[in-house]
Amino acid sequence: MQRDVEQAGVKNPPAVVIRADGLCKAYQMGDVTVRALNGATFEVRTGEMMSIMGPSGSGKSTLMNILGCLDQPTTGTYWLDGTETSQLDDDELASIRNKKIGFVFQQFNLLARTSAVEQVELPLLYAGVSQRRKRALAALERVGLADRSHHRPTELSGGQQQRVAIARALVGEPAIILADEPTGALDSRTSEEVMAIFQQLNREGITVVFVTHERDIAEHTRRIIRLTDGRIASDLSIPVEEQRIARTIHEPLQTPV
Repeated sequence: MQRDVEQAGVKNPPAVVIRADGLCKAYQMGDVTVRALNGATFEVRTGEMMSIMGPSGSGKSTLMNILGCLDQPTTGTYWLDGTETSQLDDDELASIRNKKIGFVFQQFNLLARTSAVEQVELPLLYAGVSQRRKRALAALERVGLADRSHHRPTELSGGQQQRVAIARALVGEPAIILADEPTGALDSRTSEEVMAIFQQLNREGITVVFVTHERDIAEHTRRIIRLTDGRIASDLSIPVEEQRIARTIHEPLQTPV
């Protein structure tokens, strides 16, 4: 594929950060084998912003767990930022997960008595990284919370708490951000604000993969993979002119002329 791109006159194509090849996941339920994932094959390139969609039981949560190095496939291979993960043990999975992936979940998973900047410092503390306070403050500034750095979760709105979670995901400079229903606990206006932050981060070159069942969230991305019964039913690119652009709650509505 790289040769084809070079022949087309494009230099230095984006690197492949995710490569899934024939991912299958089967669970044994008594005498019955349940195939939650059945042969998923796709690639994600650096700088993409995409969604994985599907109804309940489609296999998207199973796929998310594999992409997040929280589980391993029964068969098939998964490469994350150049590392083949399918045969790694638990400690090796934890190491690559901490270094390569920033997670954002529906529930913010913040410590109740801990300030925003200390929440964002935690991944760096576990990794033994220096200059933690400086990097945490910089991450909070990227999500517009520099003036809330010493506030606790109870002093922040739901949208602000999710922005702290995004800053925490960013601070370690991961290869990808994996966002699992990141607006599921937010109202529509706050969801729009959070999606605006994700879009801005993607414009800065950060790779973002959403797992969602909400079509309006998926429409903010440039690519949508749909799962049905553990298989990829479709993989569609969204033209730039059709991508939904999020507007922050502070941005005024345009008045028709």
